[in-house]
Amino acid sequence: MNHNQRTTRQKYIRGLSIIVIAIVMAFFVVIVKAYFDGHFNSVESFQEYISQFGYFGPIFLTIIQAIQVVLPVLPGFLGCAVGSVMFGPLVGFLCNYIGISVGSIIAFFLAKKFGAPLVKDLFPKDKYKKWAGWAESSKSYTMFLFVAMLLPLFPDDFLCYLSGLTEMRARKFIWIIALGKPWCILAYSLGFSLIK
Repeated sequence: MNHNQRTTRQKYIRGLSIIVIAIVMAFFVVIVKAYFDGHFNSVESFQEYISQFGYFGPIFLTIIQAIQVVLPVLPGFLGCAVGSVMFGPLVGFLCNYIGISVGSIIAFFLAKKFGAPLVKDLFPKDKYKKWAGWAESSKSYTMFLFVAMLLPLFPDDFLCYLSGLTEMRARKFIWIIALGKPWCILAYSLGFSLIK
């Protein structure tokens, strides 16, 4: 590849990156506005919000589920309920699994990039102090993280960020998310589909 081809390729990549960032930011603004407008206050209000996107509803649900991990003020369980009720257990599961997994991986890389100050800004400082030292030094943290991903009621969002502050390699974290996350989400999807 000569110099001109390399320069042209770099321009395309830069332009594509700007477009992707702009799209992500647009989604981010729309979802944050929806949060403040009260669309995430209950299963019913969230369901009504997703339904306005018609055929694109599953895509929006997937994106929202990714963002709710990165921005931990959004309630993730609502997406599990709404996905199952609106799209059935299979499609609901896929939307939630893909979205939550992508969001978890983004949170991990954000913590790797920006370090402890970001995690301290997003979560209570006492929670950070309680977990940070143990996560860094514990030999059982990897197993603990896997079990936490399997089971409900653990602070998954926090643990994704916290994992990014440890020496854990990205590949190991991605495998933990890929193998651990589906079971809890599947249980939610099946459970909510039975009570709709």
